[in-house]
Amino acid sequence: MIEIGLGLGSNIGDAPANIRAAVRLLRASGAVEITKVSSIYKTAPWGYEDQAAFANACALARTALSAEALLAAVKKIETEMGRTKTVRWGPRLIDIDILFYGSTSLVSDHLVLPHKEFFNRAFVLVPLAEIAPDLVLDGHSVAEAAAAIPRDGIEKWGGDHAQLD
Repeated sequence: MIEIGLGLGSNIGDAPANIRAAVRLLRASGAVEITKVSSIYKTAPWGYEDQAAFANACALARTALSAEALLAAVKKIETEMGRTKTVRWGPRLIDIDILFYGSTSLVSDHLVLPHKEFFNRAFVLVPLAEIAPDLVLDGHSVAEAAAAIPRDGIEKWGGDHAQLD
């Protein structure tokens, strides 16, 4: 089994509920065994900024699938939930990104591992550091990167939406 990290995001409809639904579908899919899930964070849009705030979370899991088969499995869940293509970095019902796949470095037409923008995004680093403070990828500490990145526009989602587990 390979240790993996997943990033989840949504900003259409009940975004925290969409994140929780995606985690349930991931668990039910048999593609991964979820081991930890972060709190849900409310985050400012990134890239394309003229849209609603996002709900973001990260999950740690194990899988027996190849990286490409895992990508197909998460894309299938996105489709099942009703995700459709919009503008790049635009609004989305659900987005599930493979952040890392063990210690594998991979560049293909469909997948870059670890995720190419991983260390530039507070909405990934903050929730991932919450559940994997000792994680080191490509020689970089996730916790140190999360502590150093500006946290403007990121906060734990309040109320009943704060936790996934």
